[in-house]
Amino acid sequence: MKNIIFAILIVLSPLAGSAQESDQQLAQHYFVNEEYDKAAVYYERLYDKDHSKFYFNRLITCIEVTGETKEVEKLLKRQISYFKMDQEYEIQLAKFYEINEESGKADKIYEDLITKMQAQSRDVIGLYNAFKAQGNNEMAFRTLEKGRKLLKNSYPLNFQFAEYYGSLGDTEKMMGEYLDLIEYHSSYQTTLKRILVNQIDFTEDESEEYEILKRALIERTQQNPGDLIYSELLTWLFIQRQNFSAALIHVKALDKRTDANGRLVYDLGTICSENKDYSTARKAFKYVVDMSDKTSIYLQAYNSLLNIKFLEATTQRNFTQVELNQTIADYDLALFEFGKRRSTFSLMMEKAHIQAFYANDGDGAIAGLNELLEVYGLTDMQKAEAKLALGDIHVLHGDVWEASLLYMQIDKQFKYEPIGHEAKFKNARIFYYDGEFEFAQSQLDVLKRSTSKLIANDAINLSLLILENYGMDSNYIAMNWFANADLLIEQHRYPEAFVLFDSIISEYPATGLGDDIQMKKARSMELQGKWSGAIQELEELIEFYGDDILADDALFKLGDIYENHLMDNAKAAEYYRKILFDNKGSLYSEESRKRFQKLKKSLPKEVGVN
Repeated sequence: MKNIIFAILIVLSPLAGSAQESDQQLAQHYFVNEEYDKAAVYYERLYDKDHSKFYFNRLITCIEVTGETKEVEKLLKRQISYFKMDQEYEIQLAKFYEINEESGKADKIYEDLITKMQAQSRDVIGLYNAFKAQGNNEMAFRTLEKGRKLLKNSYPLNFQFAEYYGSLGDTEKMMGEYLDLIEYHSSYQTTLKRILVNQIDFTEDESEEYEILKRALIERTQQNPGDLIYSELLTWLFIQRQNFSAALIHVKALDKRTDANGRLVYDLGTICSENKDYSTARKAFKYVVDMSDKTSIYLQAYNSLLNIKFLEATTQRNFTQVELNQTIADYDLALFEFGKRRSTFSLMMEKAHIQAFYANDGDGAIAGLNELLEVYGLTDMQKAEAKLALGDIHVLHGDVWEASLLYMQIDKQFKYEPIGHEAKFKNARIFYYDGEFEFAQSQLDVLKRSTSKLIANDAINLSLLILENYGMDSNYIAMNWFANADLLIEQHRYPEAFVLFDSIISEYPATGLGDDIQMKKARSMELQGKWSGAIQELEELIEFYGDDILADDALFKLGDIYENHLMDNAKAAEYYRKILFDNKGSLYSEESRKRFQKLKKSLPKEVGVN
């Protein structure tokens, strides 16, 4: 007999499952087709077996549409009986009473919920969220008020209060709750900063949130002069707005009050330098240098102060010979004070670079680097960096084979390191300059697989140039002229390079080097700091060679010039945007998107990207 019953159950069980599946399908079919009375029949069957929120919501929707008010009330009470701890359903019942003008019953439920609320953060926040989900702001606020009394100082409800005030548009109270949070515990400062970054548009000139927060922080700083956390937050606020000059004032005071011995000012100077506010960075580093007690970061600050001058000379290129001479003299003064040793390695490297590439003193730069290589205690990597710089200067002065020997030494010693790959690439260029295109190509083929993305891209670009243009005439004259002109640009002999470029265009008008010549001319303008000339060359490249491989390079370079040299974010974003939308397969797409995202908050609303 048992076996018979067991067999029947086996047969019937899939049928039962099939029936439930059929009910689900029919319920869904009628519900989607707005036949709610028919859908209710099937959802009621399903709900009897499974009291889940989904089936409950579907069933109550069907009943509400059919207008059976009493049945709605019964269903809500039934669901409450199943889920006694879920306050959401009780609030839903109260809302039902409100809709049906039985406010007395609704009020009683609300009062009972708040009265029965336990002194536990989970209960308070759960009830608050339940009221908020039903759009009942008044009861949500009353819950928070009662919760704050119950919990006292055991749990902060500042996040919830701030959210509530924010939903009402009361920014001042919202900011007050956030600031009170760090009084509860300073460890919330990091979380608060993350929230404020999302709450405040720091790129907007007239941001109400920014002004209210700034005013509140200043007031609290004045009221609590011994509490440094508000001063630190105020400094952070200025930095977010990139108001570095105001930040410097506060950091100086904070540095003194905390006996930081210049460390806080130095850190701010570094931030200013990274954001290209060289003027404020210089003031910050000079402040540290001028501190009478010669702090432990004195050398770092002195080095950074000189590095600001180096960055201005090498990126802005708006210097005079007198300014260059003064900068070199400042480096000499620092090296006299600190000595020529391992700790001043970067000073000697920067001085040599300025001498060679900007002050037209290659001999002095070579002598300085040779002296640097004799300094005791240099690491092998430091020696390689000095040799690489020395090789570049030899190229500048025409001693290309002397440079080649140095590059080969570095390549051999650091075969699998990025600096070794860079040296191999520069050596391949030596052979390219000399017309040894096949040997140069063999070296570039190896570098295409470099772990350094920058070197790999450079190798691919030079390799493509040789592959596309080598052998376009029987004597390879045009390609040789082009390589020679390329070397002349590296040697800053721009007029001679332009003569060769123009000769290629006139003698070989059918050459495929037109876009490459345009790009090299733009590069020579950049090296001279002639930004308008560079822009003209790049725009002509796009106009006449818009379908060629260098078009996206030209767009990216235009964006970079406008962003980092002419400080025109709108124009920069325009070119980055063209890469994103018109050159989607470009190697520059990822970097262009990053830069556009960084710039777009300060742009007019009509400039946007998906």
